[in-house]
Amino acid sequence: MVKRFLLYGLFGICTEIFWTGMSSLLQGDIRLRGFTYIWMFPIYGLIVFLEPVQHRIKKWPLVLRGGVYTVIIFATEYISGSLLRSVLGVCPWNYTGPLTINGLVRLDFAPIWFCFGIIIEKIHGQIDKVSTLLRTQG
Repeated sequence: MVKRFLLYGLFGICTEIFWTGMSSLLQGDIRLRGFTYIWMFPIYGLIVFLEPVQHRIKKWPLVLRGGVYTVIIFATEYISGSLLRSVLGVCPWNYTGPLTINGLVRLDFAPIWFCFGIIIEKIHGQIDKVSTLLRTQG
């Protein structure tokens, strides 16, 4: 579980740096500046707790699975942001606009989190395959 926590944390950090770098390109910055916060590593590592959910819903239609992931990610984003605000006095992300909830969640990110959840599902499947292969060879 610890290895998977670390893998998901690393994947999340790399994805976020890529995402913010691409966002900077769309804003005209050809340097592709990407960034993240160290606090994001353990938050992304929490993806390991999606694995049991993924096992339970793997035969559901894609739209339902993605919807479940979106709701879980929104809840995690809101709770972790609230905790960081209470402990640090600030949350690394502070969303603004009409589709935000307390600056912690952007509802217009639902399609992004939907896709992210499906991608994580695929990564989880690959991790399971590699783990099984390593166990049978070890």
